[in-house]
Amino acid sequence: MPDRTARRREFLKMVATSLGGALAVPSLVRSSALGADGATAPSDRTTFGVIGYGGRCRAILGHFMAFGDARCLAVSDCNMPRRHAAKARVDQHNKNTDCGDYPDFRDLLSRDDIDAVLIATGDRWHTPASIYAARAGKDIYTEKPISLSIAEGRAMADTMKRFGTIYQAGHQRRSVDSYRFQNEAVRTGAIGKLHTIHARMWAGPRIGPQAPQPVPKGLDYDMWLGPTPWHPYTNARVGGWNYFWDTGAGPLIGMGCHYTDIAQWGHDSDDTGPVEYRGTATWDLNAFSDTPITADITCTYADGVKLLMQSQGAFADRFIRFIGDKGWIQVDDQTNLITASPASILKQRAVAARSWAHTGGHVRNWLDCIKSRQPTVCHPESAQRATTICHVLNIGLRLGRPVKWDPSAERFVGDDEANRMISRAYRAPWAL
Repeated sequence: MPDRTARRREFLKMVATSLGGALAVPSLVRSSALGADGATAPSDRTTFGVIGYGGRCRAILGHFMAFGDARCLAVSDCNMPRRHAAKARVDQHNKNTDCGDYPDFRDLLSRDDIDAVLIATGDRWHTPASIYAARAGKDIYTEKPISLSIAEGRAMADTMKRFGTIYQAGHQRRSVDSYRFQNEAVRTGAIGKLHTIHARMWAGPRIGPQAPQPVPKGLDYDMWLGPTPWHPYTNARVGGWNYFWDTGAGPLIGMGCHYTDIAQWGHDSDDTGPVEYRGTATWDLNAFSDTPITADITCTYADGVKLLMQSQGAFADRFIRFIGDKGWIQVDDQTNLITASPASILKQRAVAARSWAHTGGHVRNWLDCIKSRQPTVCHPESAQRATTICHVLNIGLRLGRPVKWDPSAERFVGDDEANRMISRAYRAPWAL
């Protein structure tokens, strides 16, 4: 795909040449507009739009706008109060009132002056919005998990490849020093021969039943649901969407995809995945929510390495540990603390850590790759494979039995019932 940044730069140079010395007149054009005084020239900026302004976007948008070579031009959210809040924040940062705001993200994607998008909706929109954006010629940073089904993720990865889209999945731990050091320690043999990866996330909540309620003013609920099945509006379902199977899959994918991504990275398995899954879960059959409360799953790679995925305990208890025949190394997600045995492993670490909560390095990698047209640190294929692990283990838990998976074919082995769960039906008029 041609470099859009280069095309813009060439166009502006052509305009500058045609105008001759007029551009040198300070009274007509400020020097900052041309990149002087340390400012980034417009031709070197990546312009982007925002799709979805929930809690996650509010946490990370500042990391995008902090870079001088990135500029937000528009926001979209089907919830009017959120959309207006997003516009106000961007306008305040840009020191103008120019930020466009759109109830329908497709109108944002139709703008030719937008190079890229940050997609920070709920999970149900991550794949469809990414595919729409790629077709519109935009590069993409999308929050995790990147899909609601295995088939969705495969369609996304194939679409990004077909359009040459620069795509970064929001698995930002790949850009955090603590996890990078852990990965390096595993790959260089500091813990010996790897045999087990242990990841723990928090226990899911129980959300009680709630009667249907009026849709709040300003919310386009049909657009919020998107391609997912229709349900009467309730605050519980919308506020707790991650704990309802039709719109999410609980901590096992919400946090689990971060850890499967790190596991794949440390195991050097970005293009494959485990082949056998066996586990148990507890459910509250009287709850309104329908994802596991607790779970304990063993995912086994073809080489015998085991990935243990646990959903239990408190939010602050999450960690990932790599265990070898000569030691182990662990990162605690809440504190960013690295522990290891033998402790001498830690002496190899020389760079100060930055927490998972700081997304800036991951964003910087994306912006640099937009310019170079090189794959990001968490490109579509690696994101699809890491997320697939979470989908497969969730399917096994819902079926209540072990499953075997063929990573090459991306199919369950000899299991028609499980294979029917690879995809989810889309609600009309939406389609991949």
